[in-house]
Amino acid sequence: MTKKPQMSYGFYLRIEKDTAGHLIRNVEKNSPAEEAGLKDGDRVLRVNGVFVDKEDHAQVVEIIKTSGNSIVLLVLDGTSYEKAKKEGVNLEELTQKVSTGQQQSLPPMDNGAITAVPQPRLCYLVKEEKGYGFSLKTIGQKGSFIVELLPQGAAAKAGVQNNDRLIEINGKNVENNTHEEVVEKVKEFENHVMFLLSNEETDQYYVSQKMVLSKESANLRRLPFKPRLIEIQKGKSGYGFYLRMEQNTGDHVIKDIDSESPAAKADLKDNDILVAVNGEQVDGLDHESVVRKIKQCEAKTTLLVADKETNAMYKLVRKCKPPLRIGSNVPVLILLQSTRSNSSYKGGKSEHTEQKVNHKPRICKMVKGPSGFGFNLNMIKNKPGLFITQVLIQGPADTAGVENNDFLVEVNGVNVINESYDNVVSRIKNTGDRLTLLVCSKDAYTYFQSQNIPITASMADPIHDISEPPVYTENHLSEPERSSPESRERASSSFSSLSAASTRADSDNDDTKL
Repeated sequence: MTKKPQMSYGFYLRIEKDTAGHLIRNVEKNSPAEEAGLKDGDRVLRVNGVFVDKEDHAQVVEIIKTSGNSIVLLVLDGTSYEKAKKEGVNLEELTQKVSTGQQQSLPPMDNGAITAVPQPRLCYLVKEEKGYGFSLKTIGQKGSFIVELLPQGAAAKAGVQNNDRLIEINGKNVENNTHEEVVEKVKEFENHVMFLLSNEETDQYYVSQKMVLSKESANLRRLPFKPRLIEIQKGKSGYGFYLRMEQNTGDHVIKDIDSESPAAKADLKDNDILVAVNGEQVDGLDHESVVRKIKQCEAKTTLLVADKETNAMYKLVRKCKPPLRIGSNVPVLILLQSTRSNSSYKGGKSEHTEQKVNHKPRICKMVKGPSGFGFNLNMIKNKPGLFITQVLIQGPADTAGVENNDFLVEVNGVNVINESYDNVVSRIKNTGDRLTLLVCSKDAYTYFQSQNIPITASMADPIHDISEPPVYTENHLSEPERSSPESRERASSSFSSLSAASTRADSDNDDTKL
């Protein structure tokens, strides 16, 4: 749904006594909600990809309110919802198969029960004495397939099956790669490798539904390491651990847990890497910001953490960045990237020290492909700045050098920092097949704004100033039932949803007691 600024979507979200779920009520005629197909009694399962069926009403309302002027809801009609609940269907697991914007409804009901759909699989292989335990067969445009799988080999233990088709290796798509290129990617890491795999049933289903095979819809059950959700009740002396931001990686790391402290009793471990605080990812945040998030909760806090082995495994799929899912089923795709600044607390005052940050904006030229320019434009209500999300991997924007969370500075040479969201969307929609954007990272944008320095194209690093960007065409393969369909994601008309501390000095890291 997309609405006009200051207007509503035209529905009520309710929690009703003796009725399960977040209910849609009072859908207004001719409203964005009605036009999108919302019905009275529908239950909201996901908001912008985040599963909310078990969340508090106030939290779901806040997610919707902070989504700006566009939102994506995944809903189930009331009758099907109540039947699914009665039969014990795991709605969170089920809805993971539905990729936002690629399928408008849940899988069909079969004799009154919701049937599970085929999924691609993520499998993490650790090399053994006899290698990975499989052979690779590449068949022209059909792709590369797993064959001669050893029954007790590393691949079989990881969940790989005979005749699986390779979609990605270590986060990189290999569907159109030669046999030699695929082999090289397998060898890229000496002792371990991450595969995204599909089989014939999954290929056929995704082709028939015009869905895109991706990590976002992958089955994660066979991954050996999983992050942990830790809930800590605050004690008289705080939580009993230090939080350190390591300069060389940007990771927020748990250190020096006090014995018998709330952190120790909650099973927090030394060297755990912090992924999220109270459901909000901390990837890319500076030390001060993470500390503030933890201190905002007076009585308790909920941390999503990963040990170093888990963190290393998930970094193999670093190109994928789906929504963080925190709930009873904790396996999530964690993409931890280094941040670019350090900060620390001394005597209750905040100090900020700049590291070597590339503050140069980037000129990114692109030609529209069959799926559009391949990015979404976002804004946060009542906050300045437009930023880019959901950059389609290997799409025009990605190839041109645009990155997720880049801030938009210029469109076709016109500065749009102070323009409204609608105006910028119109500029992009009216640009034709060629588009030139001036973008910069979030850190650079914040820095220039704080220093009152205008961001101009003359400051740009010329590495992304491509005079003739590639033209994108669709490939029609001879046997589409065994090939992944071209992505049907596009930048929509609105370019998608907008969706007590002490400190010790450390020469390399930020370290705050919590």
